[in-house]
Order: sequence, then structure tokens, then C-alpha cells
Amino acid sequence: MRRTYGLKQAPKKAPMSKTSAGNFFEDFRVGTLIRHATPRTVTAGDVALYSSLYGPRFAVQSSDTFAQAIGYPRAPVDDLLVFHIVFGKSVPDISINAVANLGYAGCRFLAPVYPGDTISAVSEVIGLKENSNRKTGIVFVRTTGCKPDGSKVLEYVRWVMVHKRDEAATADADHVPRVPEALLPSMLGSACPPINAAAYDVTLAGSPYRFGDYEVGERLDHVDGVTVEEAEHQIATRLYQNPARIHFNQYVEAQGRFGRRLIYGGHVISLARSLTYNGFANAFHITAINGGRHVAPLFAGATVFAWSEVLARAELPGRSDIGALRLRTVATKDRPCHDFPHKQGDQDDPAVVLELDYWVLLPR
Repeated sequence: MRRTYGLKQAPKKAPMSKTSAGNFFEDFRVGTLIRHATPRTVTAGDVALYSSLYGPRFAVQSSDTFAQAIGYPRAPVDDLLVFHIVFGKSVPDISINAVANLGYAGCRFLAPVYPGDTISAVSEVIGLKENSNRKTGIVFVRTTGCKPDGSKVLEYVRWVMVHKRDEAATADADHVPRVPEALLPSMLGSACPPINAAAYDVTLAGSPYRFGDYEVGERLDHVDGVTVEEAEHQIATRLYQNPARIHFNQYVEAQGRFGRRLIYGGHVISLARSLTYNGFANAFHITAINGGRHVAPLFAGATVFAWSEVLARAELPGRSDIGALRLRTVATKDRPCHDFPHKQGDQDDPAVVLELDYWVLLPR
């Protein structure tokens, strides 16, 4: 018979959970800085998969030889792929328990990204507002994507509606930050190296229209439509390592607000951007996003159409090679855009799912 001498049995401790349910609204505090896992090295495979999902045809991102001819070292990674990767890094900490992502502002693309570059992300909580139902609240964050040397490739503000864990929980005091309505032309263009506009082959790019060929107020119907497939939007969201449950977990969502999985809003943005090729083939670089609204939810089976309006034209300080157009692109579901659906009085057209205000660069 085994005996122990002089030893007392330690009291049993409650097991510590090694898993996490993520942050809920009451967990956030204004001023908190969050370093996100996991650093991501962008590969040529990522670029190919992104192209297969959305079919973008912009020549600078499609061809090394085209990009090199105008002054890039090689074809840069599509701007929105960079945006989605940085966004995806923030989801486990910011919006894993989201009801919906509501909008963006002050987004600047600060440096080109190429296959082989590694990107990480950090977010600062800059605002909080509890909703009157006490069940949810809106979290405002500024997220920055960086390379290992600390140089920034992207920064943006977004706000997202997040569930509360406990309706009775006390949240941090309300603070709604001011965000810029639009970025100034002087803040644009840092991610585009000096280009040789004379070497820009408009035939290979797919359109003869350069910066000077567009007028403020001009509207373009992008004509084509793309039907959203369930598998494609899930593959795309996984490509960005974005694990938000609302996009994947039908068991949970069957009991939720919509009763089915919601299409990631960034998926709609990329579809709309690809559709704009028909009309803006030479708008080869998104240099900034002034603001964006996910006006209505989108679900698999719907067909996305888009139209755009030129809101402004701008010459960039010190740049004679490129000019910037400020565009508003509106995406709809199951509604062609020949008559430019947008507002019905003070109400959004029921077909509108996205409104995006952004700056693009074109050769002069």
C-alpha cells in the first residue's frame, strides 16, 4: 500500500480555457492598441487565386512586362487583395462577433506590395457607441498594415456593429470619432512609383481613355453582372484568413438575424471593382478609399451589377505622369444599372448593396 508523508494534496483548480470566443462590445476600450496574429507572406498563388475568384483585368497587376515598361519593378499585388488581407488579420480581435461591418473612411494605400512581401496588422480602438437596444454596439478602429521593417502599406478606419456578451454589462463611455469625408489630393499617390506615361500601351490595357478623357459628373454603366456563388465567397474569405462566423457558420446563422450566411462585404467590393474595368480599364490603381457603406446584405445566388460616377478630377502635386479621379461606385443585386439606381427620395434603392467613394489613378 503506497503512503505519502508530509505532503498535502493541492486543491484542484478550475481548468483554464485554451480557446477564445473573441471580443464582445463591452471588452473594448478607447485607446487600446491590438497587435493581430498572423503575419502573412503574400505569394503568387494568392494572386492567382484572387484573379480566379474575381477576374480583374487591369494590365498593371496582370503583367510583369506591362508593369516594368511603365516603371514598376514587376506587377504589384492587387490593391484590394492587400486590403482584404490586412482586414482579415483584424477580424479575430475586432469583428469575430460582428453583426455587420458598417463602413470605411480614410483608407490610404501607402506602398506597393509584391509577391514575397510579408504583411502584419495592428489596430487602435478610436471610438465606441452602445446601441439603444443594449444588445450591440459600434466599435471604431484604425487599422494599419505593415511590412516587417515597420513601413506602412495601408491604413484605414472602419466601424463595425458587435454583439454584447451580456446585455447588462457596462460599456466604455460613448465616443464617436470624427473621420474625414474625403482625402485630399496631396495625400494620394505614394504607392505608385513614377511611371512612364508614354510607354503606357492603351491597346494592351484595353481602353484608349486616359485621365483627361473623363469629366466630372460623367456616369458609366459597367454593363456586366456576376452571380455570387456560395463556394466562391467562402473560398475568398478564407483566402484572407477572415474567420467571421457570420460568413461560414450556417448552424449559428440559421438562428440569427438573416437565417443564412452573409456574403463578406469585401467580396462585393472586389466584384464591383472588377466590373468597373468596363469603362475604367486604365484606372490601374486604387490610391484611397474615402468612404464606403454596405447598404444592404447580400446572399449567394444574387447577381451583382455596378455603375460609377466621376465625382472629381485632381492633378497630384509634383506628378505629371498620373492624375486622380474620385469615383462613386454603386453595386446592386439582381438589378442592371442602365438607369443608375441609387436613391428614391431619401431612401436607398432597395437593390443597392454597396456604395463606395474612392480615388483611382490613371496615366495622363
